Amino acid sequence: MMNSQSLNYIERIYSDYLSNAENVSPEWRQFFQEDGWREAIGAVESNGTDAHSAEANAYSPESNGQGGEANGTNGSHHATAAYEPVAPLSERPSQASNALPPSPTSPAPSGKVQRVGGEGRPMRGDVQLVALQERVDQLIRNHRVRGHIIARLDPLKQPRPQPPELDPAYYGFTEADYDRVFSTRTSYGPQERTLREIVGWLRNTYCRYIGAQFMHIDDLAVRQWLQDRMESNENRIHLRRDEQLRILRKLTDAVIFEEFIQKKFMGAKSFSLEGAESLIPLLDMAIEDAGSDGVEEIVLAMAHRGRLNVLANVIGKDPRQIFREFEDVDSDQFVGRGDVKYHLGYSSNRTTANGRDVHLSLCFNPSHLEFVNTVAMGRMRAKQDRADDRQRRRGMALIIHGDAAFAGEGVVQETLNMSELPAYTVGGTIHLIVNNQIGFTTTPQEGRSSVYCTDVAKLLQIPIFHVNGEHPEAVAQVLRLAMDFRYKFQRDIVIDMYCYRLRGHNEGDEPSFTQPLLYQAIDRHRSVREGYLDHLLELGGVSRQEAEQIAEERQAHLERELASARSDNFVPHQDMLNKVWKGYRGGKESEAPDIDTGVDVNRLAQLLEVQTHVPEGFTIHGKVKRGMDKRLEMANGTAPLDWAAAESLAFASLATQGYPIRLTGQDVERGTFSHRHAVLHDAKNGATYMPLNHLSQDQAVVEIYNSPLSEAGVLAFEYGYSLDSPDALVMWEAQFGDFANAAQVVIDQFIASAEDKWRRLSGLVLLLPHGFEGQGPEHSSARLERFLLLGAEDNIQVVYPTTPAQMFHLLRRQMLRHWRKPLIVMTPKSLLRHRECSSSLEELATGEFQRVIPDDQFDDLGDAERILLCTGKLYYELRERRDELELKNIAIIRVEQLYPLPTKALEKALATAPDGTPVVWVQEEPENMGAWRFMRIHYGERLLGRFPMTGVSRPASASPATGSKAAHVWEQNKLIAEALGEG
Repeated sequence: MMNSQSLNYIERIYSDYLSNAENVSPEWRQFFQEDGWREAIGAVESNGTDAHSAEANAYSPESNGQGGEANGTNGSHHATAAYEPVAPLSERPSQASNALPPSPTSPAPSGKVQRVGGEGRPMRGDVQLVALQERVDQLIRNHRVRGHIIARLDPLKQPRPQPPELDPAYYGFTEADYDRVFSTRTSYGPQERTLREIVGWLRNTYCRYIGAQFMHIDDLAVRQWLQDRMESNENRIHLRRDEQLRILRKLTDAVIFEEFIQKKFMGAKSFSLEGAESLIPLLDMAIEDAGSDGVEEIVLAMAHRGRLNVLANVIGKDPRQIFREFEDVDSDQFVGRGDVKYHLGYSSNRTTANGRDVHLSLCFNPSHLEFVNTVAMGRMRAKQDRADDRQRRRGMALIIHGDAAFAGEGVVQETLNMSELPAYTVGGTIHLIVNNQIGFTTTPQEGRSSVYCTDVAKLLQIPIFHVNGEHPEAVAQVLRLAMDFRYKFQRDIVIDMYCYRLRGHNEGDEPSFTQPLLYQAIDRHRSVREGYLDHLLELGGVSRQEAEQIAEERQAHLERELASARSDNFVPHQDMLNKVWKGYRGGKESEAPDIDTGVDVNRLAQLLEVQTHVPEGFTIHGKVKRGMDKRLEMANGTAPLDWAAAESLAFASLATQGYPIRLTGQDVERGTFSHRHAVLHDAKNGATYMPLNHLSQDQAVVEIYNSPLSEAGVLAFEYGYSLDSPDALVMWEAQFGDFANAAQVVIDQFIASAEDKWRRLSGLVLLLPHGFEGQGPEHSSARLERFLLLGAEDNIQVVYPTTPAQMFHLLRRQMLRHWRKPLIVMTPKSLLRHRECSSSLEELATGEFQRVIPDDQFDDLGDAERILLCTGKLYYELRERRDELELKNIAIIRVEQLYPLPTKALEKALATAPDGTPVVWVQEEPENMGAWRFMRIHYGERLLGRFPMTGVSRPASASPATGSKAAHVWEQNKLIAEALGEG
């Protein structure tokens, strides 16, 4: 049966037949000699559902069943077989330089323009002409798919590959074909064009200074939108004179600032923007366009290259402050604290040209580059939630990356993956890559396995634009297209701006040691401002006098700012807590008074009881239903509260007092240990229901989301969220505490140190299941010792609560007192259902979190001959064994808060013990882990100067725990026996 897939095969045979009829079989000779064969093929060609229909000629994946980019053509296996390969474009100067094919020197066949496949298809019966139209369709599609490969992206003009499928000669076209008219119905604009016009239009659209990757997007409507937007204007922007002048002014600002720094502070590190100055007008235009789109807040994040320039020329930080930081004359204010100037953040308000106010926040960021990505997204999500912007329209995140980091750091993939998940979406983030084409001394060939640094972004259904940073108007076109795409589809978008790095990795680095040829080319290169100025002079849109005046004004302004910075009257800017942080404080815990965290018993019972209600017709899983029934008994006071009930009461009581709740992490809706069940699933239809959001009409929102299998990205997001939500209980729970290992950068560089480095507070809570229970090395330890080693200046709180009531009071304390510090909680596993680990409603109604819990079996420690200090579930095991042995002379005291050090609480708990009573620190963890070494460092061999202190633990080990359950039991029994003095 003849179909469209036969046409190329028939064409080849027909070509042989025309050359010499004897070249084909008798059957084919007869076929071509019959009058009806042309009509048969015409019928196939005109079939609306066939691959040669108007839809199929668009060569979308839906029409040809192929992705397209994999083989570099239209995805059809027969496409390359129909035509013999030709010499690569690089061997044809006119094509290698993206010039149009030369005009034919001879007229088209028959001496007039010929139309192929247009409206009415007058030449439909001619198989060769039909094949020509198919080749044109392939050429068009391959420019959409692969045109970016030959786009002139590199300002240094280094050679690029020249795929043959972008050359008309590859499809068998000759000069005689260039004035043929072909159908372009699948494209924006005229329905017909000559081949010469088609090639020129394709090259201008896809192969000039912008390379577009968008054909990997599955959604036809999205592809068509992008295609129409680019092809309608050949991917160019037409700027007014005032817009051109604004670009020139911002380029001048960028260039003069860098030159000024280099001259006035010779040898100082500044991580200059030289070679990538187009970043400044790009950001300027992004803010202007965002304001026009109704955006009121923009959170920006970036690494250190160009940060000072962005701070001065985009965010609005006074240059005098930056210069003062270079002078480093206020060192007495920074002893032991602060950060280098190119890590600092800043915020400001800006009024756009159309009168809109936009608040800008540039995140502080350490040298761990990409880890700030989801911090910025978290901040934006918090701002949107605070403004009740559930449509994600009034805020935007803009993240500036480096090429080597974008390709090299795995947190980039986590960031992209999170971008469209309900818990983390912010309505689309603009990702702007300053493509230095080098990472420190590492070339792209050494730093990535992909063609582009952006290839990881193809995991999303978003476009990726590559643009030559030396052509500011191309940059402007890409930026406007990106902003419009984000506004329409609310998805991320990537702009890969090719530039170069004028100096080394920093100003003290010599790049020619490792890249001599590259830096020879850079040394000969003109600045982007000079090139753009020449362009404007040619257009007549600006005079050289105007340009020089702009530069002189900027130079004079910086001179005045430097004089001010060096003045004895200079007053440094104080980044005090204000706006949403007004009324909150950091500093020492001793300066933060304790607060009553109890809740009336009747209110607690009501809050617990209402959580057992579900909508009519909602079917709860049988086992979950039994748990709900148990909750009802707890509410009635006929059963003690377990851990999950106390936690839910903490959430419920805070939410009904107006404090928003946000908890994310792997499997947090149910809970790793199937204890929480905060989100219920209908057993029949899978519908979900969260009782915590149905407590009262005026309650604050409660958000509990399962996260992707990510630690670093998710924890950084929640940290960012906490930075703009001091009045919300923001929590991240690890599946097992050990998994926090994968987020250590976030813990070290942000959570533990931000107050010291950047004077930024956070009330983020980390819930880390911890406890040695024979589950192996990776399911035992939350690495308590690491958090304790990070503890200094009361920067974090590290606690290990042992009762549901303690957890209740702890979470409420975190919100009710206005002292904001990150809270690290070692949470239980087996204790979640331990019959002794329970509390009453009365214990939640009265009191507060106890930093140290005395032994309730001793009214006076004068009778104790041995005092054990411990944490966590080990308390229950020690007490059980002590009671079995009827040891009346051993007291067990629980240290619930490990940092800040609970010295006063310990003094009170030990007040009645005689001096010299032996105190033993007992822990499950190996001697080099856990809290023992920390306690010994701070309290020495004599606790509080009164009690000789020793320790009992597992032996020091390179790994936290054994993988053998039997070995674990033996070790645990031995440890308990030693602590109690058995044998």
